[in-house]
Amino acid sequence: MSKFDPYEHLKIIKNQDGTLTRLMEFPQIPATGDGDLLPDQTVVSKDVTLDATKNTWLRIFRPAKIPSNDNKIARLPIIIYFHAGGWINFQASDVLNHETMNKLSDQIPAIAVAVNYRLAPETRLPGQYDDALDALNWVKNQSTDPIGDPWIKQFGDFSRVYLYGTSCGANIVLHTAIRMIDYNISPLSIAGIILSQPLIGGKKRTKSELKLAADPLFPLPVIDLLWELALPVGTDRDHRFCNPLGDVQVKMKMDKLGRCLVIGFGGDPLIDRQQDLVQMMVMQGVAVEARFDDVGFHGIEMVDPRRASAILGFIKEFVV
Repeated sequence: MSKFDPYEHLKIIKNQDGTLTRLMEFPQIPATGDGDLLPDQTVVSKDVTLDATKNTWLRIFRPAKIPSNDNKIARLPIIIYFHAGGWINFQASDVLNHETMNKLSDQIPAIAVAVNYRLAPETRLPGQYDDALDALNWVKNQSTDPIGDPWIKQFGDFSRVYLYGTSCGANIVLHTAIRMIDYNISPLSIAGIILSQPLIGGKKRTKSELKLAADPLFPLPVIDLLWELALPVGTDRDHRFCNPLGDVQVKMKMDKLGRCLVIGFGGDPLIDRQQDLVQMMVMQGVAVEARFDDVGFHGIEMVDPRRASAILGFIKEFVV
């Protein structure tokens, strides 16, 4: 039996300079712009530069028809989204991410801001957290800038800003929300954070990690490699970026998080850690809503439209 190779599983090659050659190409889709609409088009989208020096950008989605209330434009919640990809893959312009935000913007309805943050190992943590803070500050600046982005300025509700992330994106959301406690982001108000299958870890193996060590999609050697590529050089898996549950500072700040939704599946090797995170939040007085299903695996919504729809339903309930 051949030895399992996590590089082969992830279809990546590590180069001598520490960068990756990514062998898988994911289908891309351009933003629609807000010109002529197709007959069945319900959402428009556009790309905005976040920081040209870092090559970070945002894809913004809004309903093509903004709902009105008493003949006044109804302001929509702003959902800032951080995609999955194990720190090393995917973009906001991938078909899957684009369509996910399309549905979210249409069905909630909401202004969705998908953040195209930098990837590891070319940029290691906390670079992704810095990009998240940049995105939050960008949204904040639109609220006060006389010539701010019209989609955000005219249609967004700055008192209802949500941070939403999937897998490593949920890790970004958790750490960004904790970071923001020390920042003044007025006039923005974070109404809640949404953590779907958060990617967190630690040196000591949990029961679910050991039970699902050979998971066909997300086996332990792959999880180990992703952390090796993302964490700051010289740190281990008990660093707070990976293991927030073991960090005293994170624990002390957790009670200031506000409302939180955590989504997870029983077939995810990380399920024990996700449930421990919820327990810790409850102990710290966080208003947390947990949606765990015994059936399902890490990233199931990428291949199962019914699960994707169920997750969107949870988010709609949480936001609306």
